[in-house]
Amino acid sequence: MKKDTKVVISGMNIISSLGLNLTENWDNLVKGKSGVKRITLFDPTGLETQIAAQVPDAFEELAAAKVKKRQSGQMTRVTRMCFVCAKDTVEHEEISFDTFDKSRVAVILGVVNTGNSSVEGKDVSRSSILKGMNNAMSAWISMEYGLTGPSYTVATACSSSAYAIGLGYDLIKSGKADMVITGGADSIINPEEIAGFNHLFALSTKNEHPETASKPFSEDRDGFVVGEGAGVMILESEASAKKRGATIYGELAGYALTTEGYNIMAPKKDGEGMAETIEKALADAGVDASEVDYISAHGTSTILNDLYETMAIKKVFGDKASSIAVSSQKSMIGHTVGAAGVIEGIVSTLSIKNGLLTPTINLHKPDPDLDLDFVPNVSREANIRLALSNSFAFGGHNATLVFRKY
Repeated sequence: MKKDTKVVISGMNIISSLGLNLTENWDNLVKGKSGVKRITLFDPTGLETQIAAQVPDAFEELAAAKVKKRQSGQMTRVTRMCFVCAKDTVEHEEISFDTFDKSRVAVILGVVNTGNSSVEGKDVSRSSILKGMNNAMSAWISMEYGLTGPSYTVATACSSSAYAIGLGYDLIKSGKADMVITGGADSIINPEEIAGFNHLFALSTKNEHPETASKPFSEDRDGFVVGEGAGVMILESEASAKKRGATIYGELAGYALTTEGYNIMAPKKDGEGMAETIEKALADAGVDASEVDYISAHGTSTILNDLYETMAIKKVFGDKASSIAVSSQKSMIGHTVGAAGVIEGIVSTLSIKNGLLTPTINLHKPDPDLDLDFVPNVSREANIRLALSNSFAFGGHNATLVFRKY
């Protein structure tokens, strides 16, 4: 590892239920808006859960302008989300790959699946293989720009894109890449997967009031709300970013990836595995627990996750825990699964840069056992130097990313 190589963030973009670009998403998150509505991608009648945080219908019009017709026919809707998100990031940051050694630009994405479900409709057999390849997202982006560095996907359930960001950090830190396009995309808004999560009693069934169904850390929470979307974060060595006069949004200071080796679905009791992940991330970044000002929580709105994550934060930070702001974007955009880690990492970076914390909405009946500062209901100005972003997944795949003010 080249310890003196600083890894910076030189591009970011989000597609979610709250907007089709970074500005729309940030503005709506700051306003505390909910993107959760009754499902319209298919008829959810008969399912226990009939609500989700869908990407706006206007996405298809945007995609039609950004993706060639033949390519589009070989992509799922989710793959198009990832491709468009990446393309818009590159255009917005005015990145010219002709000025790079393209063998030193990597594409690493977190992808659980491509969303090649019944929602895609009837499919011709010649495209079904291409649509189902979860490496297709990184491949399409590499092909678009003629990039020849490492290009692959990683699948660790809801921590997938956080894992991808960590792996991208390593490539730059070790001197093997100058830039990494990282992030991910996902959608499980389809009848098969919603029914499957209903069987696990994991989803909220508060269909009458969609906007208030996702309520992390609330006493009356009853499960997570499915979201969908894409996020792209461009990591770059500080030297490369400075050389091309890039906008630098923040620094990725370190991270930790751990596996609990405990249970396929439930986290380790009392948040022990979560706490260990946070501690290792702080050590990797070379920072003290006292320096942390904000935590973007995994904050799913499930009984065990919210309890154990709170316990983990208290274990790591002790008396300081109550003075650290903690909030969950999932209260507004639902759980975007493979895209969650990158979207929440982007929000953490913008929170540092803009001095503004996004809220945990729907927090009107706090759980008395969960007594941290969850930034309830409205955003808040704050001077943030260092932020953590947590991702804790089924299978015990945990990740904590450490972001620092640049």
